[in-house]
Amino acid sequence: MTGYNKLGLLHDDCLYENEVVKEAIRRLPLEVQDERAFRMVRAMQLDLQHTILPKEQWTKFEEDVRYLEPYINEVKKEMKEKQEWNKNY
Repeated sequence: MTGYNKLGLLHDDCLYENEVVKEAIRRLPLEVQDERAFRMVRAMQLDLQHTILPKEQWTKFEEDVRYLEPYINEVKKEMKEKQEWNKNY
């Protein structure tokens, strides 16, 4: 509905970059960080031009993987552990 796929973005490219998401992005392999940066720059350029990608280049919903989810879960778990640890001292 939001149309991010028409710009070639993945769902996780559109997440609000709070403390957890920023740390998850930092932990991504460099290749995945580069791919994400490319998608973001391309989407910004398309937005500036008030256009979208040709339909054959749209992100297909079945190909839209949640690449940040494992990293986000890991960061949240670590933050919770730190909170528990600090609570005891």
